[in-house]
Amino acid sequence: MIGTALIIMAKQPLVGSTKTRLCPPLEPAEAAVVYEALLLDTIELCSDLDGIHLAVAVTPPSAVGYFESITPSGATLIPVDCPDIGHCLQRVIGQLLESGYDKVLALNSDGPSLPAAYIYQAVYNLNHHEMVLGPGEDGGYYLIGLKRLHKDLFIEIDWSTPRVLPQTISKIEMLGLDSVMLPYWYDIDTWDDLLRLKDELRRLPSELLPNTRRFFSSYKSIERGL
Repeated sequence: MIGTALIIMAKQPLVGSTKTRLCPPLEPAEAAVVYEALLLDTIELCSDLDGIHLAVAVTPPSAVGYFESITPSGATLIPVDCPDIGHCLQRVIGQLLESGYDKVLALNSDGPSLPAAYIYQAVYNLNHHEMVLGPGEDGGYYLIGLKRLHKDLFIEIDWSTPRVLPQTISKIEMLGLDSVMLPYWYDIDTWDDLLRLKDELRRLPSELLPNTRRFFSSYKSIERGL
């Protein structure tokens, strides 16, 4: 066994197909810029974790070159082209477990203010339990951690809906898995989510989320009510 891997489920920022729920009020190009900022800060968060190997699921596969330019040397890039996020999760988690990692965590790419302590807590919990789940406030989940692949967790799930979390919990119960839930957290899908993150940045240390801060500095018109 070679330890713990954390894989970020990422997409290449593309104008017109990235964070479209932010448009309007953002323009498609602005939505792509803010997603890139979130992605870069998520990579930075995960690059600083002690004892955890960083991996990135790359969508589309043709974006490997882009991700090579923004990830630290030594990170594992796994190109994926799947019909939905469930198939992607199943593939990349399975691949990392098969390569020898005894614990694999998968994390979303658009919640970079997630406390690093939650990730460490997930790793600790996997020392004593079969799986760990980080529930999202939108009805999905921001993190899943496994020591063995359970494919049923990723099938017959209504992805990108508020039913993801309850359906996944039902699968956990059906499989009889010994699981632990992390605290709830949020990601950035809607305008209100973006405003919430802007407010949160005022309370966080100034060295955190530098790319997201630069975005807000460039788009000073992002205020509540606009």
